[in-house]
Amino acid sequence: MSRCRALSLLALMSCLMLVAPARSQPAGALGDDFIYRVRQGDTLIDLATRYTRNQANWSHLQTLNQVVTPELLPIGQELRIPLSMIPERAASARVLHVSGQASIDGKSLRAGDTVAEGSTVATESNGFVTLELADGSKLTLPAGGAVELMRLRQFEGTALTDSVVQVQRGSVESSVAPAGEGVGRFEVRTPVAVTGVRGTRFRVQSGAQGARSEVLEGSVRLQPHAPGGRPAKPVAVAKGYGAAVGADGVVSGMRALLAAPRLGEPVRTGGGAWTADVSPVAGAQSYLVRVSRDADGTLPVSSASFPSNDIRFSAPGPGTYYVSVRAVDDLGLGGQDAIATFEGVNQLMTSFGLGVESGTGGFVTLTEY
Repeated sequence: MSRCRALSLLALMSCLMLVAPARSQPAGALGDDFIYRVRQGDTLIDLATRYTRNQANWSHLQTLNQVVTPELLPIGQELRIPLSMIPERAASARVLHVSGQASIDGKSLRAGDTVAEGSTVATESNGFVTLELADGSKLTLPAGGAVELMRLRQFEGTALTDSVVQVQRGSVESSVAPAGEGVGRFEVRTPVAVTGVRGTRFRVQSGAQGARSEVLEGSVRLQPHAPGGRPAKPVAVAKGYGAAVGADGVVSGMRALLAAPRLGEPVRTGGGAWTADVSPVAGAQSYLVRVSRDADGTLPVSSASFPSNDIRFSAPGPGTYYVSVRAVDDLGLGGQDAIATFEGVNQLMTSFGLGVESGTGGFVTLTEY
């Protein structure tokens, strides 16, 4: 290749790089504003057109964000776009998983059901539910919990969602915007705190003692407040940290989450139960043990708390299951999970490799003693 041709090709590639549209950087919401983090090539006119569907709104965004040069935005600047200016369409959630007893507005809930805005999903002491939102975000409700899906919307013209979840009791575990395209608004509210998400995996607990937020990936903005009060100035909670908010709405502690314990190979103990060696974790007050059909824990089937690292668990049927163990500290913050696989109950099989039916709709299983 001649030197002249090579220089021409390089110049062409440079031009293409300059005119290629930059991927968006939606960064969640704060209060009544959607937050957008500026990338190279962004202008207020482009952003107003993309999110408010009206390029004339650029001047309002300029005033709101005190922008000096609307066509030359500082890279990394976080711009506020009022959610009231963003046209939205109705969205819904899909029930991805149900184990045990669960309900929606008092009626039985099943996998595949559609959940609309305003619905309340609840689980009994043996129930677990995982919902999938329009952008692929997943919300898992463990046993003994209830959440109201206060808002289920989607930005017009984009895949971003506007979702607000109110925890009435118990806890929720979320994996938000897994495709990595950013977050419109995803908030989990409790009586004493609002957890706003930028794109992350996190847990929120709510109870008589207040609220707990635990961040496993990404980061969240936590806004504590007195019951019935307005959210206060946000506090950033980074990956690997948790925050406890008391019943009065005051942050009572923020600290690193306890490390995952070392988890040995699961072994049978008889009667269909299993155990595993769990290394003690300094600072642990208890250990939460959960069994799920998947490694991510979005298909849970059981959960139990143990006062020490002497644990037991089991599976409801045949197949491969995943057991996760996390240490819980004195603030009630759950730590990182250790995960191992184990096999479910032994099933009586025919010579053709098929399960033997029990005659009552199930299959015959074998118990070890």
